[in-house]
Amino acid sequence: MLRRTTAMCGATMVAIGLGHGPARGQDDPYETYVKTSRDFQRVRQDKAWALKAWPSWTYMPWTYQWGIGYDEASGRWSLAHGYNGAFLDHASTRVGGVDKLAWIHRFKLRFYNDHTAAKGYLYLKDRGGGRLHRPGLRSVPIDDALVVKLKGIVTERVNKLKGSPYRAAYALDDEISWGSFVKPCFWRLNEDRAAYERWLAEIYGDGNAPKHPGWVSYDTIRGKLKRWSVKDFDCSQICDQLSYNDSVWNNLLGDLVATANAADPATPCGFVGGQQPCAFGGYDYAKAMRKIQFIEAYDYGDSQAVIRSLNPHNALPQVTTHFHRNVRDTIWQTWYYLAQGNRGFIGWVEKWFDGKEPAAWHAAVAPHYLEAGQTIGPLTSGAEWIGDGVAIYYSQASLQMNWILDAESHGGTWMNRFTDATISSGALARKAWANMLRDEGMQFSFLDYATVIQTGVPAEYKVLILPATLALSDAEARRIRQFCEGGGTVIADYMPGLWDQHGRGRTAGGALDEMFGVRHDPNMTAADVFETTLWVEVNQDKHYSFKSYDEYLADNTCIKHDSGFNKAVRAMGVDHGNMAARRTGEAGPAGLGQGTAVLMNLSPVWYNAYRVNGIAPAARREVFMKHVKAAGCRPWVRIADADEQTFGYEIVYWDKGDRTILFLVTNAERRANMLGGGNSVGLKTDTVEIRLKFSRPVKDVRDERAGKELGDGETFTCQWTMNEAVVLSFAGGPPR
Repeated sequence: MLRRTTAMCGATMVAIGLGHGPARGQDDPYETYVKTSRDFQRVRQDKAWALKAWPSWTYMPWTYQWGIGYDEASGRWSLAHGYNGAFLDHASTRVGGVDKLAWIHRFKLRFYNDHTAAKGYLYLKDRGGGRLHRPGLRSVPIDDALVVKLKGIVTERVNKLKGSPYRAAYALDDEISWGSFVKPCFWRLNEDRAAYERWLAEIYGDGNAPKHPGWVSYDTIRGKLKRWSVKDFDCSQICDQLSYNDSVWNNLLGDLVATANAADPATPCGFVGGQQPCAFGGYDYAKAMRKIQFIEAYDYGDSQAVIRSLNPHNALPQVTTHFHRNVRDTIWQTWYYLAQGNRGFIGWVEKWFDGKEPAAWHAAVAPHYLEAGQTIGPLTSGAEWIGDGVAIYYSQASLQMNWILDAESHGGTWMNRFTDATISSGALARKAWANMLRDEGMQFSFLDYATVIQTGVPAEYKVLILPATLALSDAEARRIRQFCEGGGTVIADYMPGLWDQHGRGRTAGGALDEMFGVRHDPNMTAADVFETTLWVEVNQDKHYSFKSYDEYLADNTCIKHDSGFNKAVRAMGVDHGNMAARRTGEAGPAGLGQGTAVLMNLSPVWYNAYRVNGIAPAARREVFMKHVKAAGCRPWVRIADADEQTFGYEIVYWDKGDRTILFLVTNAERRANMLGGGNSVGLKTDTVEIRLKFSRPVKDVRDERAGKELGDGETFTCQWTMNEAVVLSFAGGPPR
């Protein structure tokens, strides 16, 4: 018999048990809502259609300070330096009296058009202070009049450009938000109270919807968090407001995308300047990625990996912003993001030129742009991501709950919390899981809550990881249990599903407690978790401007387990690594299931500190990774005899029909912000000789950058400059 536990004690890994909650979707209004609502319906996202519009890697300079004009010399300079794309703004084809569109056509530059929905409607500038953070009406209400106006603007601007053979995408606007970026904001988006009440009835079911008295801010619950037990929590008014705003916002984007498609059926439409997954601003990517066809987003809070994961068949053009910091970082950005599935850069052209004289760094990075645009980009065009059977769960309700609990430390200054992705409990847990897997040599995808509710956990996954997944609906819990019953492994770090999707505390323990064989006491308060003064691991006000993860995690009263990670529920046991996951072939508790469920009761956040300190400290990840490996997920290609010098390498692979494409890159630590990405920290640039070792021999191996045939074999020696990439391909699929 596999052991089960009760109360808050003992080991925390067991086979799955009997579920609870409504047994059928038709009994659960929230499940019906996610399956049927327009909030989750997709715009057109055909792979062949999207690839025809944007077929390969393209660098599009955002020519804010383009000092060399638009003439024959500047066009030839652009192409010679790998700038094979362009940009138009507001559908204006003339710049400074010059016909820029003719220049684009002359040099055959694929371009996107920015501000296709104008500026000042989707992006709000300088809307800070109390007006932003207190309940009230959005300064530009999203009402019928605005929708009609924006549809007219979009149609007019698309019509001006749809005749160009080099149009690649339309961006509605830059750095868009239903608030301001992802700053804390509790606005109503319009005055349509009846629409909100209809939406509440849709997600709660007729007759069950609460009568929220009005729009409220964080201050209405902030003072209660310390004295509330889990069962007392009711954050539903705030969480429902945020979810409703996300729906209104993303449905607006979907309508504008459809409007652009009606005027120009051949060209994708989306937005640029995308932010990290967040409780604010419309960045519920489960909704957003169903409503757009093109996105440029900053690599902040795992946004690039989330977007790549939720991009169907990796079909939609996904790019990021290039800010030039230095030559080594720019070269690294080029190869790292190409390896991750990006189709290019939108470049911030600031200090690129001294008058009309290009800066010297352009010549140093040009060979990499040219290779990405002419050789490796076309090679990867149409390829689809290959993972290793591991999914990391994406829960918007948990993002909301994490913010609610995190922000308490700020007291009355919560409204100034602008760097959520760098300090958030959920964001740092998500980052730690992603890097533990990468450092272990395994690739993963994020799996969003809507997909799980609609169709369950896809069969391609062996492992489902729940990172700081504090809030789960009954519908999600059912689907997760079904995955486990079918033989899957579910791993949670801490306190999974103690709240529901509305931010209400559960009164009988967590939604998955029976599956994990534990009981979270619903009478727990903040005094029973982490450092006892807050619900979270770190006082984020005290460490708001931390310089290192060691500093961020220092100076608290958390119980640090022997594994090197902080306990969450103080009175609950943890997995000590002495109960290896096993499949006995016998039925689990209550006669159900052959899966494995693992509750660590440990926060993974310390891993962010360990990995930047080197290979030996990073080995502490084994306490988490042993369960992933026990489920049958193991690397099939690695650097043989990897050492301190090569630690931090990442291997990424893509399916290109009859061949597999493999990238070896450095997964550098990076410090971005809401204004852009890059910013690698401690980037290695040495050239080293490495041996890539496969689990079984592979055939017809080719070094794609060198254009060299390597033949068949199991081990291949390569020269790797560590801020660049080794790119190999071989016949067939991965040697599992």
